[in-house]
Amino acid sequence: MPVNLTSPEFAHPIAGVRLGTAEAGIKRANRKDVLVMELCAGAQVAGVFTTNRFCAAPVTVAREHLASGSAIRALVVNTGNANAGTGDAGLRDARDTCAALAGVLGCAPEQILPFSTGVIMEPLPVAKIAAGLPAAVADLREDNWLNAAQAIMTTDIVSKAATRQVQVKGATVTVTGIAKGSGMIHPNMATMLGYIATDAAIAPALLQDMVRDAANASFNCITVDGDTSTNDALMLVASGQAAVSLQQAGDVGYAEVYAAVRDVAIELAQAIVRDGEGATKFMTVAVEGGRDAAECRQIGYAIARSPLVKTAFFASDPNLGRILAAIGYAGVSDLDVTALQLYLDDVLVAENGGRAASYQEEDGQRVMQQSDITIRVVLNRGDAAATLWTCDFSYDYVKINASYRS
Repeated sequence: MPVNLTSPEFAHPIAGVRLGTAEAGIKRANRKDVLVMELCAGAQVAGVFTTNRFCAAPVTVAREHLASGSAIRALVVNTGNANAGTGDAGLRDARDTCAALAGVLGCAPEQILPFSTGVIMEPLPVAKIAAGLPAAVADLREDNWLNAAQAIMTTDIVSKAATRQVQVKGATVTVTGIAKGSGMIHPNMATMLGYIATDAAIAPALLQDMVRDAANASFNCITVDGDTSTNDALMLVASGQAAVSLQQAGDVGYAEVYAAVRDVAIELAQAIVRDGEGATKFMTVAVEGGRDAAECRQIGYAIARSPLVKTAFFASDPNLGRILAAIGYAGVSDLDVTALQLYLDDVLVAENGGRAASYQEEDGQRVMQQSDITIRVVLNRGDAAATLWTCDFSYDYVKINASYRS
């Protein structure tokens, strides 16, 4: 079961963004598997996408449509099929999906952004998706975020949504987002599908900076299994319906709105880790005292994606030398291992190149029984820091992925 995570119960609607879902039977009957997000005229859209060289056809088409300068009017998402590893046929299928929704909404295909998630290297069932689009459009409404969160799930156990409101010069600005992800999670842009919207008016260039920075503070700080998906995308929509306009980072209200976007992104990213396939532990990996953030992240990821570290935490086995080994092979060639300290929550585990004199295994055992644990590494070579989030590896991770296509 997810680690201290339950399905969301409320999400603020975003004026100018309507969402609708449908059951198209893409992989299984009687489940929501198509989502349409309709945007008001004048809405701005920015996004970041996977850097996987085998990127999915919808990623290619969405990038093309964003680069074309077309006024984006809708996003369409299907689950059950990734439309990745499908060659030219997959590109045609992604474009045909856009055309089908454009026909229902009365806009140009270039005004649609497509997204897919599910099994790789299978043909996209465009006919099923097209047949479900009228129902999804008929379901469009601004307060439909929680149903939308359910419609984009794959191996997720719980749906994921987050929402914030901030005050800017007496006006209320709302930020709401949803995401899906549970396995094939490792940062290389955005490691999942995520959609965040605000009713603020934000200039296109500033919106792109905002989504990139939010991704770097959140989704690019998580790992479940070290696998970067072919379909990752994080989109940020600004509908412009609130009485707040941001043109540059120095504008009044920018800090508050960005903080809300970042906080929503972090909450969604952490929810993905808490819902990691088979997860029983949620681990925060905090590396501090580095020369720069890059080396802190490098060391943090060596720990966070280590199968030996992750299995030790699943077993609540304080075999913590595995963490030292991960730090050592992280690739920081001039690291002085005698200068660093390793903590498990408040317990000092290692210093001076080995086991701390004060460390007792029962203290490590006590911490490792918890469901939320912090691994803290103090490098003592500078002022930089980085925080990452990961989960353990359990028997169920293998079971889930061994039967994913069945």
